[in-house]
Amino acid sequence: MQTAAAVTMVRDDAFFLKAWLAHYGGLFGRENCYVINHGRGVEVAALAEGCNVIGIPGDPHKNFDVKRWQLLNNLVGGLRKYFTHVVVGDVDELVVCDPEAGGTLLDFLKDAPKGRILTPLGLEVIHRIDIEPDPVTGPILGPRMHVRPAPWYSKPCITSAPAKLSRGGHYAQYDKLHAPDRLYLLHLKFCDFDNYAAAMDRRNAVTAEVPGDQKGASIGGHWFAANRGEDRAVFEAFETLEMVEGFDMTPLRRRMRRSFKPRGDTGFYEFDHPRYKTQYRLPDRFAGLV
Repeated sequence: MQTAAAVTMVRDDAFFLKAWLAHYGGLFGRENCYVINHGRGVEVAALAEGCNVIGIPGDPHKNFDVKRWQLLNNLVGGLRKYFTHVVVGDVDELVVCDPEAGGTLLDFLKDAPKGRILTPLGLEVIHRIDIEPDPVTGPILGPRMHVRPAPWYSKPCITSAPAKLSRGGHYAQYDKLHAPDRLYLLHLKFCDFDNYAAAMDRRNAVTAEVPGDQKGASIGGHWFAANRGEDRAVFEAFETLEMVEGFDMTPLRRRMRRSFKPRGDTGFYEFDHPRYKTQYRLPDRFAGLV
């Protein structure tokens, strides 16, 4: 069996897809990357050349996210027959290995125990527009070096065991929490002001075409224009987050482990998702990693 594959689903998000392809294509090889091209976008197909591109219709319909994760769960389940580990997530989510530990994510997975689901610690890369004026023209980390804790994005996204993932990939039907100290999931939604505005315009357009209300559509509320708010105010608010010195994530992982429990009678497991009002500056060793 080969060590690792990566899976995502994307519609038109060229900025994030380029980062996803550079990261996972560079680590695993494009031949081990699986891109579901929602809407059979020409640009997506061109950017993902050399990957395994699966085109599906882009017609608006209800229960979008439910169907999306049914498809992803089934694809991941099949790929696990051929790969030891399968990394699955949205196109704006990248799993990285702390360079301080030595080696890449692929190096880590080659030595990682089989038959587990791994949960990296979620960090949201934020664009501090007051002190980070440079545009992102290549790697994201470098021009952007600030993050805020994002427990909602501490996702069980590296699978080498049979288990169903929930809609959004936030929970797994797996009764153990493996959260290696060196692994992080970087959520890139807020990494660049200009690209955020453009991406939100596209997502608002998608939800406007879907019949029914937000609940019936089964799409994350953050896709809807009514929940968007004023873009610049969203980014200016990052300045008010308390800056924490250093980069010690031990307390955050400790809280994950201590609060891990069944999610009611759903079969899924969860941990607390506190709303931290803090931020950190990434150590320089992360620059250029994605």
